[in-house]
Amino acid sequence: MVEGVGRAGRTGSPLRAAVALALLASGLAACGGGGTPTLNWYINPDNGGQDKLAAACSKASGGKYRIKTSLMPDDATQQREQLVRRLAAKDAGLDLMSLDPVFVAEAANAGFLRPFPAAQAAKFTQGVFPAAVESSMWKGRLYAAPFWANTQLLWYRKSAVKKAGVDPNAPDFTWDKMIDAALRTGTTVGVQGNKYEGYMVWINALVASAGGQVLSEAQKGDDASIDIDSPAGRAAATIIHRLATSKAASPTLSTDIEEQSRALFNGARGGFMVNWPYIWAADASDAKAGVIGKTIPSDIGWARYPKVAAGQESKPPFGGIEVAIGAYGRHKNTFAVDAVTCITSTEHQKEYMLAEGNPAARPAVYDDPEIKKQFPMAGLIRDSIDAATPRPITPYYTDVSGAIQSRWHPPASVDPNSTPRESAKFVHQVLRDQRLL
Repeated sequence: MVEGVGRAGRTGSPLRAAVALALLASGLAACGGGGTPTLNWYINPDNGGQDKLAAACSKASGGKYRIKTSLMPDDATQQREQLVRRLAAKDAGLDLMSLDPVFVAEAANAGFLRPFPAAQAAKFTQGVFPAAVESSMWKGRLYAAPFWANTQLLWYRKSAVKKAGVDPNAPDFTWDKMIDAALRTGTTVGVQGNKYEGYMVWINALVASAGGQVLSEAQKGDDASIDIDSPAGRAAATIIHRLATSKAASPTLSTDIEEQSRALFNGARGGFMVNWPYIWAADASDAKAGVIGKTIPSDIGWARYPKVAAGQESKPPFGGIEVAIGAYGRHKNTFAVDAVTCITSTEHQKEYMLAEGNPAARPAVYDDPEIKKQFPMAGLIRDSIDAATPRPITPYYTDVSGAIQSRWHPPASVDPNSTPRESAKFVHQVLRDQRLL
């Protein structure tokens, strides 16, 4: 996931380092030239879906512009460094960029993104999931257009559920009941426990599902309220500690990311897993290629993200990608706006979901017959995104996330009686420049 820039003026901050790097990047700005204007779109890695959209929108422009894609690295940190270096250098050749939602507030606060005026913002926000709109805004202005949204589902092996005698779709199905079921059947619960953004996704979703939040009053900057030391924070810590110290955990939990979780789920002890919808298409492809057993896809079921407590609806994770316009591009007020309109249209969100397996940011897409056929859980994905809670929307998100990860990792070390309190204190110190990550 792409992560955001740090706060200007902070000793040792990522943004200051980026500005220093920018002195070496002064030659990065694209040179002007004649002919059809070219818009450079920096994209996150996928299987070619964004390249196809770039070609389609270039053709649809009738020769007014051409979109050229530039692939960013797989690693989120490297993606961030590449974008920050170019934006800090005021690179006029960075026209469009695919951004993780957590990056938007930070980049907007730094002046790196072109805001959409109210008259333009309406077409990018009407008929879009509220969480996607919320994550694309900063201080009441829209800085990015929701492209695709994302959430996690609970995936389960039907055979394990039958053996355990549980129903993951039951109103009272909780994390505790899931762990109990895995222990009874000798199966596992796959999660993302590595020290990276995916672990923060899990922590935030648990806190939100317990009725709390990690941070509030983000508009106050480094005076924001750090709320993780709360009953909700302790409930989240209790679940993480219980799973991590049980036989239901992956033996490599502290280094597991999405693909390791999927491999565990598809293995001999696979039982339950929280993961993004991409795994449906990935498993189908792997089964066809013989990478995993051909019967595995038919043994997979799905349900909403597990509850922390019975009677309290879960708050699934929110993710996705937004498309933003660089603040320094030559076509930022003309062709770039047209290109974003084309890329994020309902039609193209549907095409991208079919091609890449990444959920659309517009609920209407989920009613399409082709979508329903390819994604039998389309309705659940839609409802989960609609109920999802974003991670903290703050220009200092990288610091908040990094500070929490440092105190909550490894998962087996989490102590409900101390970890939420220690992490709240550390986040506060980091935001006040009293401690370094």
